[in-house]
Amino acid sequence: MASPSKRREMDVMKLMMSDYAVETINDGLSEFNVEFHGPKDSLYEGGVWKIRVELPDAYPYKSPSVGFMNKIYHPNVDEMSGSVCLDVINQSWSPMFDLLNVFEVFLPQLLLYPNPSDPLNGDAASLMMKDKKQYEQKVKEYCERYAKKEKISKSTGEEESDDDEDDISVGATESSDDEIAGHADP
Repeated sequence: MASPSKRREMDVMKLMMSDYAVETINDGLSEFNVEFHGPKDSLYEGGVWKIRVELPDAYPYKSPSVGFMNKIYHPNVDEMSGSVCLDVINQSWSPMFDLLNVFEVFLPQLLLYPNPSDPLNGDAASLMMKDKKQYEQKVKEYCERYAKKEKISKSTGEEESDDDEDDISVGATESSDDEIAGHADP
């Protein structure tokens, strides 16, 4: 059986070989961003999200931490933090699962079948139950505004430096993008 660090390497490599754009953070395999496309035939089709993945030391025995970096309107995703409410990641994770499962099965199912009865975004959940048409409109507006490929192609550090330019540039004239990204915790 592969050691946890070998397994981590293999899983990240499998993800990269499956045509996912993976951007490592601090040159390690424990924290990285993955480009995720909304599933076909869903309200999220055409949307592109940057997903932050953090692998705990005990991975694959302990589940990865997964969150949306750019905004998404969904009952089971916290709008501010991007945290995901998904049983298979939070409670019923098994070492039989890998990162490909997360991106090819778990996240697509989350977007295809939102669960308004277990919400992290109460507004999205209640709108989905009260007025499906308006909910669908809002999902599409968010996709248009926050989930376009050109909007997420910049690295997180650069995105945040646009908003917080004064905070970062003071005394940091020769900081690398990696250093800036390190200061940009979600």
